[in-house]
Amino acid sequence: MKIDSLESIELELAIFVRRLTSITADKKFGNIDRSAYLLLHQISTHGCAGVKMLAEIFQLDISTVSRQAASLEQKDYVYRIPDPQDRRAYTFQITDLGKQELEEYKQARSIRLKKVLKEWTEDECETFAQLLKKFNLTINEIRAKEPNS
Repeated sequence: MKIDSLESIELELAIFVRRLTSITADKKFGNIDRSAYLLLHQISTHGCAGVKMLAEIFQLDISTVSRQAASLEQKDYVYRIPDPQDRRAYTFQITDLGKQELEEYKQARSIRLKKVLKEWTEDECETFAQLLKKFNLTINEIRAKEPNS
C-alpha cells in the first residue's frame, strides 16, 4: 500500500467519524443511543444473548455491556431469561417495546442516511457498503487475534 493511500485513508476515516458523530448528534433519533441500538439489533437479529456473548461480539468489557443491558432492561426494551443450569446466568430477549424503539431508530437513521447519499448511484452505494463491511470484518479479525482482546 502506498504511503499516500494510507495517509488519505487515515485522514478520511478521522473526518468520517467526526462527521458521522455530528450528524447523529444533531438530532435525536428516538429514545435509544448507538450502543443500545447495536445491542438491540444483535438480540433482535440473532436471538437471545448473554452479557458475555454480547461483550465478545462487540469486543467490549463485560461490565460495560452489563451496564448497557441493565439500562435496556430498566426501559423495558429487553427482559432476562434465567439459565436453567446456572441460576446466576441469564440471557436477554428483546421486548415488543424494544422492537418498536429499534425500528423507529433504524427508520430515522435511514432517512438521514438517504439525504446524505441522495446524489450517489446505486453502484456507488453498493460498493461503499461492501468495502465498509470488509473494513469492519478485517478490524474484527485483527482484534480477535490480538492478545488480551
